[in-house]
Amino acid sequence: QVQLVETGGGLVQAGGSLRLSCQASGRTSSSFAMAWFRQAPEKAREFVGGIATRSGNPSYANSMKGRATVSRDNAKRTMYLHIDSMGPEDTAVYYCALRLPGLVSSFASDYAYWGQGTQVTVSS
Repeated sequence: QVQLVETGGGLVQAGGSLRLSCQASGRTSSSFAMAWFRQAPEKAREFVGGIATRSGNPSYANSMKGRATVSRDNAKRTMYLHIDSMGPEDTAVYYCALRLPGLVSSFASDYAYWGQGTQVTVSS
């Protein structure tokens, strides 16, 4: 069984930056992919970005390129998300997800393991 715990989030001022962490624990292989999704009220869950443990190359949603950075620390089994220039449209619950094998997918249905989510609210 795999557990994912997100930390960070809360209230962010418009124009500011967001930093989230997600730590995986439990039984995982050496090769897996982790990703960030978010879900705004009355909207579908959307892919933000992800990274594979083996390649270390991040992937991003087109809408987040240039503003989001996904990184990981394999030794800590932790993934990070950094978003600059936060705006009201970034208000959402942010989720961490993990899938085996170690390929990033932008489809939420490809991920078997999910964190509990953390609320991020951008204040103007």
